[in-house]
Amino acid sequence: MASTRSPAAERIRKARWEPGGSHVVAASSVTDERTRVLKHGDTFALFDHYGDFKPGGLGEEGLYHDGTRFLSSFLLDLEGGRPFFLNSTVRDENDQLAVALTNPDLVRGGRICVPLGTLHIGIRKFLWRGVLYQEMKVRNFGLEAVESALSLRFAADYADIFEVRGMKRRERGEDLPPEVGTDRVVLAYRGLDGEVRRTVLSFSPRPSVLTGASAGLDFALAPQEETTFFLTIGCERCTFAPRLLPYEEARSETQTDLERYRAWTCHVATSNGLVDSWIDRAVADLHMLTTDLPTGPYPYAGVPWFNTPFGRDGILTALECLWMRPALAKGVLTYLASTQAVEIVPREEAEPGRILHETRKGEMAALREIPFGRYYGSVDATPLFVVLAGAYYERTGDRAFAEELWPHVRAALAWMDRRGDRNGDGFLEYERSTPDGLRHQGWRDSDDAVFHENGANAEGAIALCEVQGYAYAAHRAGAALASLLGDEGEAARQSVQAKSLKENFERAFWCEELSTYGMALDGGKNLCRVRGSSAGQCLFTGIASPEHARRLARTLFTPDSFSGWGLRTVATSERRYSPLSYHDGSVWPHDNALIARGLARYGFVDQALTLWEALFDASVHFPLQRMPELFCGFPRQPGEGPILYPVACAPQAWSAASVLLFLQVCIGIEIDAPGRRVLFTRPRLPASLNDVRIHNLEVAGATIDLAVVRHRTSVGVEVLRRASDVDIVVVK
Repeated sequence: MASTRSPAAERIRKARWEPGGSHVVAASSVTDERTRVLKHGDTFALFDHYGDFKPGGLGEEGLYHDGTRFLSSFLLDLEGGRPFFLNSTVRDENDQLAVALTNPDLVRGGRICVPLGTLHIGIRKFLWRGVLYQEMKVRNFGLEAVESALSLRFAADYADIFEVRGMKRRERGEDLPPEVGTDRVVLAYRGLDGEVRRTVLSFSPRPSVLTGASAGLDFALAPQEETTFFLTIGCERCTFAPRLLPYEEARSETQTDLERYRAWTCHVATSNGLVDSWIDRAVADLHMLTTDLPTGPYPYAGVPWFNTPFGRDGILTALECLWMRPALAKGVLTYLASTQAVEIVPREEAEPGRILHETRKGEMAALREIPFGRYYGSVDATPLFVVLAGAYYERTGDRAFAEELWPHVRAALAWMDRRGDRNGDGFLEYERSTPDGLRHQGWRDSDDAVFHENGANAEGAIALCEVQGYAYAAHRAGAALASLLGDEGEAARQSVQAKSLKENFERAFWCEELSTYGMALDGGKNLCRVRGSSAGQCLFTGIASPEHARRLARTLFTPDSFSGWGLRTVATSERRYSPLSYHDGSVWPHDNALIARGLARYGFVDQALTLWEALFDASVHFPLQRMPELFCGFPRQPGEGPILYPVACAPQAWSAASVLLFLQVCIGIEIDAPGRRVLFTRPRLPASLNDVRIHNLEVAGATIDLAVVRHRTSVGVEVLRRASDVDIVVVK
């Protein structure tokens, strides 16, 4: 797993977490630990490279379910010492962790009885429906028989995810005595919420010794002989008791699920194997992060800190991959409609029509020690919900769903008009109503993310530049949906609001001397004259005027803003710039993808391709070629890779989906399902690609196969398979 770090990365010592904030306490960089991640549904596991959970260190390793750590320590020993590490990897499909170990020299009575490399210990782990399954095969490759013993040491701290993130609690619940049988151990904890959480460890064959904290696994192997040990670890709650299946049966179910997913989804292949690996990893990450809820599939935001539904993250993820995965957008819209606020709850920042920011299921949320059981403190999830609703109809032509969703869309638009516009000036603003809530409620939500040119924090009700773009796009989407459903009065009203907002935005936010849109208006309507990437998202939504878009495109690609690996959230010239910060100088892949989409929208395709190439080049240096949540904003240096951010989520949903949006930007594909058309506008291919092949693309109930191919002087589109009533249109 490639990881490039400089001395500057070693200086990253601490990222502070504040109540309701995004930061976590970290003693060292996650890149030092070479962690491995598995996730399925509401369960995830963060392993070290041995496949163990170590206590201490970063303190985040473990098996988690519903926001609680059900196993905090899990260590494999061979005759009292750690085995010799050979290799470990998560498979390309993200469905299994494979670990290869061997024995060190085993010394008994002063002599080496089992030389290094005699035993091979092959471990495979996977998650399925609340259970961690493990198979461990030990094979003797020596010339003589070997008798030895493995031991497993385990413990559960039942820490809430917010405790793991660094939050201290005044009181905790009660650890219950372990229940120990001949082949099974149950660890348990009674929380202050009254719920008993249980970790069930089941062994096959029966261990030679089993206690509440360890298991002994003895073996005797002739030359070339092999033995296998199985372990299942289930996470139980009062409302959830998983089935503990035999290993092979559970593995078969996971494979059937994976094959079903492959069969119905759209696939992409290119002429470049590295690009294929980048895309395949993104698709696999997106599949792993997606959880099947009763309302449909929902992409959880990221592992480890955000393995839960987030409104903004889910919507943007769905928008980024809408052209390939429309079913994901329907699942996101259905869930967010079902959780849309209907009353005022100040502690949750809930207001009628407002769309959910996040939800949590842990003990601290149940006890309201944190406000995030259901929390609505997001200024942008509500307009983005409307944007996605409109985009989903354009992509699918699903009028019945548009009708079902319309009351929720109207409620969201009403929130924007009333409570979202706090002072009646036509702009969307936020100001938290609870001290435990988020201070900043846009996508850049750390406490120091919004500031003036002198470095002073912006105060009061704040209007972010990119959020006005989201609102503009929401008014336009609302107008289109209203017209579709026969409400012409509402359609006209939303169109007028969009036009008025665009005009007012240009007057209030454009900084002539900086050739960019200011970051925000503070509570006194003073403009934050700061150059940042959020202005680029105004291209994504179309709120920028053509002239200002042209100047902004130039500003974004000055060395102050463009690192060579991507666009920084804050330019190097600004007072608060730090390449090591979470939001004030780092590079976020999803942000860059949205900006690339906006650049192409205004005809700046070359600049959009520059971002594609920068992020693709960066991906080659990342572990598993996985796009992380963010990385550091240091300038690109010849022969060196990008520097990882110490506590970034990886995988992370909108970063994974950004790869698919970049691909859409390059080939210029748009799908007009009501018109039964697939449009390619100014299709281009980066230098790294000669062709892109798209298979099983669903359009208005039909599936088609296409190829975008580089010719000598142009890029063309070839139809490999299509339904007779779907038109393919190429606009040069």
